[in-house]
Amino acid sequence: MIQAWWRGSRVRQTLLHAALRAWAIQCWWRSAQAKTLEQRRRLALRLYTCQEWAVVKVQAQVRMWQARRRFLQARQAACTIQSHWRWHASQTRGLLQGCYEVKASHLELDIEILMA
Repeated sequence: MIQAWWRGSRVRQTLLHAALRAWAIQCWWRSAQAKTLEQRRRLALRLYTCQEWAVVKVQAQVRMWQARRRFLQARQAACTIQSHWRWHASQTRGLLQGCYEVKASHLELDIEILMA
């Protein structure tokens, strides 16, 4: 009876130690799996954010290029208008044209003054 009791308690103790060791290994494995999963999730998130930033940068470059192109077109149009206006102003500078009429004596004068 004593021997059976002793062997039973030893077997129970061995099984308890084995179960505790298995439980510790399972806890470690689950922790390692969680860490690996978290690393994968962070890597995927980092890749996603890198791709998003790349898309944003490309969009910004394209928008900047479009805005610059519109600005250069507007500047070219302004330069064209200014050059035509300056040519017109230089052609009409110093030129006083008019038709004057004096009502008191009914004298009509046509005056053209050209200055070079």
